[in-house]
Amino acid sequence: MLRLQLRLNALISCALVLLACDSAAFADEPASKPARLRIGVAGLVHGHVYGFLQAAVYHPDVEIVGLYDARPDLLHRYGRHHHKLDPAILFSDLEEMLAKARPEAVAVFTDTFDHLQVVEACARRGVHVMVEKPFAVSTEHARAMERAATRAGIHLLVNYETTWYPSARAAWQIAKQDQRLGRVHRMILNFGHRGPKEIGMPDEFVAWLTDPDRNGGGALYDFGCYGANLATWLMDNRRPASVMAVTQRLKSDPTYRRVDDEATIVLTYPDAQVVIQASWNWPFNRKDMEIYGERGSLMIPDGGSYRLRLDGAGDSQAQAEPVPPPAHDPISYLVAVVRGRIVPSGPSSLETNVIAAEILDAARRSAETHQAIKVVE
Repeated sequence: MLRLQLRLNALISCALVLLACDSAAFADEPASKPARLRIGVAGLVHGHVYGFLQAAVYHPDVEIVGLYDARPDLLHRYGRHHHKLDPAILFSDLEEMLAKARPEAVAVFTDTFDHLQVVEACARRGVHVMVEKPFAVSTEHARAMERAATRAGIHLLVNYETTWYPSARAAWQIAKQDQRLGRVHRMILNFGHRGPKEIGMPDEFVAWLTDPDRNGGGALYDFGCYGANLATWLMDNRRPASVMAVTQRLKSDPTYRRVDDEATIVLTYPDAQVVIQASWNWPFNRKDMEIYGERGSLMIPDGGSYRLRLDGAGDSQAQAEPVPPPAHDPISYLVAVVRGRIVPSGPSSLETNVIAAEILDAARRSAETHQAIKVVE
């Protein structure tokens, strides 16, 4: 009996040693990596979809599970171009794509008018959404999308190229966080290029950009949206007291006969003025801004650099610090938001973009009536 007890004790000791070794081994193993975010793409008529797909098919944290567009020629064009995309994930019906591909998030590259339709379809299924700029063709559409997203509890983001610029983040830090300029009282924001046709945009992109019903306007919406978005962000999401705008058609090309190609928007705040210059007539590409405060000025000529001038200190030029992940590109940002690692804020946020949509809507009405328009919350 004693011998049996000794053997039993020995077996228990061995088991405990093995269990301890196994536990230590498991403790040394890295935690399993989260599954890649399942992304669907809705619409292929926005020219920015090309760059998005180029980045997404090689991004380690996402998987493209569905592409939707009602036009077979676009589905085949993008399907052939991106050899990593399985033809089985191409859909000509949005609801079918959502049902069969089961994306967790959808990136939207339709015309701007169709943003509302896609957001509402995704909201019904609890699918998060990132739409390409501009956010909406009207205040009515913007608020309808806001209601749909809020009711469904989904994230609704807007992708602007300027959001990921190191220089834009530097502007925020210098002007707002560090308050180096003092009270900001004036901004001038310039955006645009020679025109969508002139720079070789795809025909399907030019077609809806020059359709006021599908785009909301011409250059006013295509490039005024950048200024409205950045101004709202830098003005702490305050609505302007009034909006005044002038638009013109300077191009003789009949492609542009239905929309403006030149727009100037003036936003007035109780303590500041913002001028947004949006054009399809610049002699070169522009995405730059100037910020003036009581103690200095900040010039942002491009996406990576800035020039700071402080009273009594002269000029200093510098390269902006890289934006830390995940806020350095739209795909990484979308993944982090959906996975709950960050809370949306700033230029991509829904709150900022509803206000920006209100500004553009007011600017369009101002240009039509030749009167200043109040933005009412």
